[in-house]
Amino acid sequence: MWKPSVEQIERSQMFEFKEFINTRHGLNLDSYTDLHDWSVNNIHEFWASAWEFFDIIHSQPYTQVVDDVSKMPGAKWFTGARLNFAENLLRRRDDKTALIFKGESQPVRKLTYAELYSEVAKTAAALRTAGVDKGDRVAGFVPNMPESIIAMLATTSIGAIWSSSSPDFGIKGVLDRFSQIEPKVLFAANGYFYNGKSHDSLEKLKSILHELPSVEKVVVIPYSDENSDIRTISNSILFLDFIDNDDEEIEFEQLPFDHPLYIMYSSGTTGLPKSIIHGAGGTLLQHLKELRLHCDLREQDTIFYFTTCGWMMWNWLVSNLVIGATLVLYDGSPFFPDSKAMWNMAEELGITVFGTSAKFIAASEGANNIPKKTNDLSKMRLILSTGSPLMEENFDYVYRDVKEDVQLASISGGTDIISCFAGGSPILPVYRGELQCSGLAMDVDAFDNDGNSLRNAKGELVCKKAFPSMPIYFWNDPDGQKYHNAYFDQFDNIWYHGDYIEINDHGGIKIFGRSDATLNPGGVRIGTAEIYRVVEQMREITDSLVVGVQSDGDELVALFLKMDEGTLLNDNLINQIKSSIRANCSPRHVPSIIKSVEDIPYTISGKKVELAVKKVIHGEEVTNKDALANPEALDCFKDIL
Repeated sequence: MWKPSVEQIERSQMFEFKEFINTRHGLNLDSYTDLHDWSVNNIHEFWASAWEFFDIIHSQPYTQVVDDVSKMPGAKWFTGARLNFAENLLRRRDDKTALIFKGESQPVRKLTYAELYSEVAKTAAALRTAGVDKGDRVAGFVPNMPESIIAMLATTSIGAIWSSSSPDFGIKGVLDRFSQIEPKVLFAANGYFYNGKSHDSLEKLKSILHELPSVEKVVVIPYSDENSDIRTISNSILFLDFIDNDDEEIEFEQLPFDHPLYIMYSSGTTGLPKSIIHGAGGTLLQHLKELRLHCDLREQDTIFYFTTCGWMMWNWLVSNLVIGATLVLYDGSPFFPDSKAMWNMAEELGITVFGTSAKFIAASEGANNIPKKTNDLSKMRLILSTGSPLMEENFDYVYRDVKEDVQLASISGGTDIISCFAGGSPILPVYRGELQCSGLAMDVDAFDNDGNSLRNAKGELVCKKAFPSMPIYFWNDPDGQKYHNAYFDQFDNIWYHGDYIEINDHGGIKIFGRSDATLNPGGVRIGTAEIYRVVEQMREITDSLVVGVQSDGDELVALFLKMDEGTLLNDNLINQIKSSIRANCSPRHVPSIIKSVEDIPYTISGKKVELAVKKVIHGEEVTNKDALANPEALDCFKDIL
């Protein structure tokens, strides 16, 4: 659907890196496949070359790249090196625009790199004065706004650990996360905006703090139109008062490569979220590889990703500061004041790299948006999509109605690795419905249940060699058992991710959704994404969800539909749906049960929650409902069968 020109290929950083490898190692690598094969077979040499190519700022060199790439978990990376994550991100300190912040119906706000550095310096000094030290936790209950990034950089500059949650999380959802890590300081906005309304956060904050005794200081950022009276919040101070000092320089703590940087959380709907610890060096190196090589990002770029601070794409977006690019931060609904809002913003701000989700792309098509007719997107060269599989029809829409000469890169990884297993490449073509490639030095494969490698067939996504952005450990997991059980129970010394994928002969990848939500009627494994692809292109259907329902020792496929306004699910439409699924998938895919529901539940990061619905249908308890954006939608499935 898109193919880079010879000129585009040769001026890309991926091409430059390939030539760097050829020169450095006396090789003659020609294609992306050559480069990828070399990278996974020469892990030490690849990451040593990446360290040099990316010019990692460090105070002490490493003595060993990695001790054992076959050791998962537990491989030790860049032993002896000392560096600071924030120092690498703040290497630029001039008048170039670093951040552009746009909230709903509000004026655009900009910060230069010099202003960003100054704000971080003051905030870091204030945190030190508040008693924050290396290893302490600092949390953010904040929208995606400049103060969130300033607080994170200040925290990590002194070696403390940052963890953030979106303000639209419920009280229990925040406490399920932050109570585990016991933060010393909490940054919180007084509210946030969504869909034209201002929402108060202070009342929610009071309840959170009542159950979070570890917090010694609360820094409140006045943002929304809500109440800014913080006198009822103990140990609180307004952000500008907190950073009221004359410090102009940052004392960047020099720390080991694997020093904890971020604490992130699984978004599952059973039990407490896993608290995943990511290291500074591994996050930095992996993000640089993906941003500079796979996305070809440069300082001239203006990059936007629609995300909250509770999703790993926020962390990924922030890492673009190391390149010197301009970051666009957005707070609010992507469809306010109307469905063209994000496309209008892209035109207004000259966005060159536009990050979104499959859900947004489908919704934009559903709203009959044709941006190529209504907006000037001439500067946009790359569209990124993640969160759920990007269907073939999503590709059609982008190339038909958004922009013909754009690279559309579906990317896939997760919070677990704070990065991607597979994604895009500026030197490869885009094929309909496919992720372009596995990431460099990511030894990705598709396994059957017995651990055999598959090609052109669906299997479990695995990674066969260690990589730097693996979690360094889980919080409150002293023997590492939770960590091991999460990824290494299925195959020994092999990362098992829980996604269902197919790798074809040219290295393209299709994602079929979570394998733990895979349907298994009559013992035949079926990915839910195959059914979604057929159903959600029907104009009568707004959204859908597929689960397996246990019945007499077998599993029935149940399809639940959110109908378009004014449309009823009748026998004729049910027969039409079944015929379409049979024709486009197989007779085994045809649902035994088709019912309409008022709503479909999603996590806050935009993923359908098939497993939670399955639990509700089978009368099992769903815990951690605060991981959901619309937990009330689960009520639609009680006693539905």
